[in-house]
Amino acid sequence: MEETKEAVSLVVVGSLALDTIATPVATRRDVLGGSVSFACAAASFFTRAGMVAVAGADFPESGVEQFRKFGVDLHGLHKVEGKTFRWSGVYEQNMNVRRTLSTELNVFADFSPELPEDYRRSAFLFLANIAPALQLQVLAQIHKPRFVAADTMDLWIRTARDPLMKLISKVDLLLINDSEARELTGKEHLVQVAQQVLEWGPRYVIVKKGEHGSMLFSKSGLILVPAYPVDDVRDPTGAGDSFAGGFMGCLAASGKLTQAAVRRAMVVGTVVASFAVEAFGLDRLAGIARTDIDARGVEFLKMIKV
Repeated sequence: MEETKEAVSLVVVGSLALDTIATPVATRRDVLGGSVSFACAAASFFTRAGMVAVAGADFPESGVEQFRKFGVDLHGLHKVEGKTFRWSGVYEQNMNVRRTLSTELNVFADFSPELPEDYRRSAFLFLANIAPALQLQVLAQIHKPRFVAADTMDLWIRTARDPLMKLISKVDLLLINDSEARELTGKEHLVQVAQQVLEWGPRYVIVKKGEHGSMLFSKSGLILVPAYPVDDVRDPTGAGDSFAGGFMGCLAASGKLTQAAVRRAMVVGTVVASFAVEAFGLDRLAGIARTDIDARGVEFLKMIKV
């Protein structure tokens, strides 16, 4: 898609979807979703993000306009004949448990990501949750990135372990939830889990623990960041991708890869994710400004200061 050219500092590759979501609060249909939507929106508060994804002919122009309002570069968004990836699910009362009702891959089934030439020079890359073979395909197109983060899930651990292990050896940061991390390594204690992953190659491992926050492991030690206490959670979908987008956007904006920069990015990602869950899809992120994130960040730091 043609957009005004502006340098992209962070490339995000992932799924683009139209979701039908039922929570104890309400039910919404055709909600703009997918990992790339949340990650790019979250990152856009800090840096210029470039989206690499595929949409079907049925993808609404209102969705494209939403991305434009966030300032996301859309040169890597391809619209093709067919239907957009669709997912539907329902959340239990406490919203910690989600049940998938249907998954229709549609055009996403044939997704073969090709990066625009200018994206290939990006210093920062986030490989959101897609098949490891596709993540490797993208990684091969990037010229000397400074920092690469990848997300994954239990499906790939079970069905595509070999390419997943190859990917893990090539990235700087692996994001994974606690149950998936245990399944990946065969270990139970999360410290041992993280040590195993670090031995495989990444400099950092972020273990996501949902409403309990996240843990950042590196050879320099462990950083614990609790979740921001949201009192009105309406839709948890995309919280992890919003966290990752905020984290990578903050890191790309700083241009630094120091421990202090990574720690700050952890806090920023947590704060951005706390906004995302306060409404369905991207609605809440679309209604805030960078100043809102900064203000909540200051409040959050006061909460966790000892």
